[in-house]
Amino acid sequence: MPPLRTLSALPVCLVLLALGSAASSPPTAPPTDAVLPLLVTRGGAPAAALLAREETGTRYVESGPGIARAQHFRAGSITKTFIATVVLQLAAEHRLKLSDTVEQHLPGLVRGAGNDGRALTLRALLTHTSGLYDFTADTGGVVPVAPLQAVRIALTHPPADPGRYSYSNTNYVLLGLVVKQVTGRSYAAEAERRVIAPLGLTGTSFPGSRTALPSPHGRAYAADGTDVTELDPRVAGAAGELVTTLADLDRFYAALLGGRLLPPHWLREMLDTRTAHGSYGMGLYPVKLPCGTTVWGHNGRITGSYVRTAATAGGRRVLTFRVNTTAMADPGLESRLLAAEFCPRTS
Repeated sequence: MPPLRTLSALPVCLVLLALGSAASSPPTAPPTDAVLPLLVTRGGAPAAALLAREETGTRYVESGPGIARAQHFRAGSITKTFIATVVLQLAAEHRLKLSDTVEQHLPGLVRGAGNDGRALTLRALLTHTSGLYDFTADTGGVVPVAPLQAVRIALTHPPADPGRYSYSNTNYVLLGLVVKQVTGRSYAAEAERRVIAPLGLTGTSFPGSRTALPSPHGRAYAADGTDVTELDPRVAGAAGELVTTLADLDRFYAALLGGRLLPPHWLREMLDTRTAHGSYGMGLYPVKLPCGTTVWGHNGRITGSYVRTAATAGGRRVLTFRVNTTAMADPGLESRLLAAEFCPRTS
């Protein structure tokens, strides 16, 4: 889902995972830990934190019961980083070009209400500059739809201004269809073969239509407090289907930004935000912190789960946190968490 939004106050459980390398041992209680209780207090529910650093091992901090370190959860739009990685791998193998039009791979599909796949490139899909309407704005992100149905919903609306950054889940649903057309296998099968299995992400999966989370897992709650632990992932498809764990997300982003999944040229393409005027790369977006440090990553929001991963260039330090409801009680705390973890410490 979109990088940052204003979110209403909700019951919150939070887990934080950070992987990094420091020049010297961190203080006993890193600044990140001081921010975590604020989420607990404002959200009115237990929270926990897990931090792992290459030089100092792993630290797991829990401020109350409710979330365990190994639990599976829905990662929402963090799925987009996996899909973008697969597409860029296919580009590196010369099986497609980012300048290819949508029409070349999915002939006749994107037509209607002023939308025309002949004028849209795969680069535009990857960078959210296609102008295609976000189908989840009509489904509310709670109605399961097949990929073609999601596209048809989007095509009942006129496009936004071409070339302007406009976040749309429809873009990544289409990329999932392109992967299938190019490889003959589903985006889930390709991500498993190319990313999940090679990195040993044993807690990560694309559940398809399976509504239950793998064990172990906690509970997930909608904005109104309804238990939504069981959810049909087809509400998001290639734009947000992923189920994973904190440790797996840290491992994935460290490997991706560390150059283990893409050749250097294609990693640079992924991090190039010029097409989206600085807002978005390809399945990743940058955030410049007050101290001047820029971190890369993505967030994910799906009913009952909010997740955020951020990492330094090169992937030497990675932070992942999640809440077990649709939104953080105070979205401003996200930037405080990032600054506390990634900005230089003065004491």
